[in-house]
Amino acid sequence: MCLIFLALNHHPKYRLVVAANRDEFYERKTAPARFWNDHPNILGGRDLEASGTWLGVTTNGRIAMVTNFRDPRNIRTQAPSRGKLVTDFLLSTEPVDEYMKALQLRAKEYNGFSLIAGTVHSLSYISNYNNGVIALNSGLFGLSNHLLETPWPKVQRGKDRIQQLLKRDELNPDDFFDVLSDETVHSDEFLPDTGVGIELERRLSAAFIRSPGYGTRSSTVILADYDGHIYFNERVFDPISSTFSFNKFEFDVER
Repeated sequence: MCLIFLALNHHPKYRLVVAANRDEFYERKTAPARFWNDHPNILGGRDLEASGTWLGVTTNGRIAMVTNFRDPRNIRTQAPSRGKLVTDFLLSTEPVDEYMKALQLRAKEYNGFSLIAGTVHSLSYISNYNNGVIALNSGLFGLSNHLLETPWPKVQRGKDRIQQLLKRDELNPDDFFDVLSDETVHSDEFLPDTGVGIELERRLSAAFIRSPGYGTRSSTVILADYDGHIYFNERVFDPISSTFSFNKFEFDVER
């Protein structure tokens, strides 16, 4: 993922709300969300080049998602795929705190990342550009291609809009997709300097990115209620036709 909004224990009906965009090169081969043939308990999209995923959830309620930390000066071409971090956690049976402790020891093997992982009840955050593991117990959080809660304009704008949505008794995934489809380009004075140049910083400042060869490939909205029912909604963008296809799944977390 490249943009994640996450509300945990912050709404009276839904324990967990996730709204996220995945930005990627258009040519990178990708499968839309589905239950995997080789691991039928995992639901998520799949990177067909490295076999990992950017966001996934399991039928027993484990969930994980990853963003890249934008630092082009320190990219190592031989580093393992960051999507493997999500897949490894979803396949693991370790409690999240044990998994995160072990990951700290090998985090530097990867290019820059931020990982959120846990269950629909509790989540933790780790980045190899930050020390330690942060427990996320309740609240609304935003994450893009930096550290958790770094106040980039699209993060702040999205959080403000989602905070208003969370005041409603009933939540509609379409309203969250509206937030994720925001193509507002922010003023130069508010943009970070991540080493990609001001022209690219402008393009990347939008929540939904369109540019030649690269942009937002898919958007995902997950609602998990307090009874253990999960609603998984995905929009997949076709850059050639500028249209979307939709995927929806519902299931109860195994007890």
